[in-house]
Amino acid sequence: MEEMRPSSGAAAHLGLASLFPPGLQAIYGESRRLYPDQANPLQVTAIVKYWLGGPDPLDYISMYRNVGCPGQDVPEHWHYVSLGLSDLYGDNRVHEFTGQEGPSGFGFELTFRLKREAGETAPPTWPAELMQGLARYVFQSENTFCSGDHISWHSPLDNSESRIQHMLLTEDPQMQPVQTPFGHVSFLQIVGVCTEELQAAQQWNGQGILDLLRGVHMAGGPWLITDMRRGETIFDIDPHLQQERVDKGIETDGSNLSGVSAKCAWDDLSRPPEDEDDSRSICIGSQPRRLSDKDTEQIREALRKGLEINSKSVLPPISSQRHSHDRPQSRKDSLESESSAAIVPHELVRTRQLESVHLKFNQESGTLLPLCLRGRLLHGRHFTYKSINGDTAITFVSTGVEGAFATEEHPYAAHGPWLQILLTEEFVEQMLADIHDLSSRESKLPKEYSWPDKKLKISVLPDTVFDSPLQ
Repeated sequence: MEEMRPSSGAAAHLGLASLFPPGLQAIYGESRRLYPDQANPLQVTAIVKYWLGGPDPLDYISMYRNVGCPGQDVPEHWHYVSLGLSDLYGDNRVHEFTGQEGPSGFGFELTFRLKREAGETAPPTWPAELMQGLARYVFQSENTFCSGDHISWHSPLDNSESRIQHMLLTEDPQMQPVQTPFGHVSFLQIVGVCTEELQAAQQWNGQGILDLLRGVHMAGGPWLITDMRRGETIFDIDPHLQQERVDKGIETDGSNLSGVSAKCAWDDLSRPPEDEDDSRSICIGSQPRRLSDKDTEQIREALRKGLEINSKSVLPPISSQRHSHDRPQSRKDSLESESSAAIVPHELVRTRQLESVHLKFNQESGTLLPLCLRGRLLHGRHFTYKSINGDTAITFVSTGVEGAFATEEHPYAAHGPWLQILLTEEFVEQMLADIHDLSSRESKLPKEYSWPDKKLKISVLPDTVFDSPLQ
């Protein structure tokens, strides 16, 4: 990519409507509504367009200078707008044209608001690379983003020493959805957040944390402007927010995070495998049964909805609250519900009841267990860990979940390499008391928890245990 000022700006292009792509024109039109005096903005452009074999899906990222809103205490900032996640051309060169009624391309473009530092005369260009990275994820995975989603990045967004190392997504406060000849386009704003704020969004929900950020001027304010020099979290600025808002929100609403990609494995301690066709689980350090292509495809299809199967650690787990307002919350969730990780068993893979199981997680996955139990199962929901190292999956379900093949009579059930564990509310409370120290990432590893009467064992192990390739 390179920074460029178009040799002839958008205004000049508008006189050549037949040569100016209609999708691009619609987005430029919305930008001109906000910035009538910046018809020819600075842009970062892909040197080789994606549709010509280049690596960057976004054709352009426009960069505007926003004066803010003194009346609302909104500071001056740089406003970045992507062009390329929606269908700019309508000729199938990038996106399949499906008509005007549905979404254009992926149905959205990304925006980003970065606080302007004193003395800056031109916008930094690193946000453009950040937006290209997110766009590459969308194109490669075909997972779209929605307001309230969170993105684990695990690195300062500008490659500095900043505490702003993750992102939330929300509706841009100024850009209005537009209708183009190729469908509708909305604008999702990237909001940089600290690790503690990301964890709170995981434990509760993204919209709740976004509302808290809007109420704290130093942390974003009403327009959620990212300040890469921010050194304090919203919980440092106002310590009461954690207990009075987040903890109460989790207790009242539960968590909207239904599944994560993780380093995990499970072991059937009930008995040794009877034959080579036995679908026992993957065991760390041992030779697993190699799944047939048919089995593998069935499990992948079963886990397709709601989970992100990632090969790149810099991106999700990404939670989605896209259906959270579509229907009232119910304590009786379903494995076939679109509101969470929809997982439907296939008849061609044999389901087995297990007597005793051993679960294995790395530290990052282990710290999510209290969230899984308190934020999901105690609210009648389910939570899935999908291994990044293979087809293995572990789903915890409560007694209120419909469609599970684990039952109160047989609480451990395996469907190929997918394990379901049904936990009663009483057992969940007991487990929460026993694993209270898991919330700290400073715990020494390995850690083991055992409930002999329930024939359940959980180990939290170093990452290196999971990094050995499983053949």
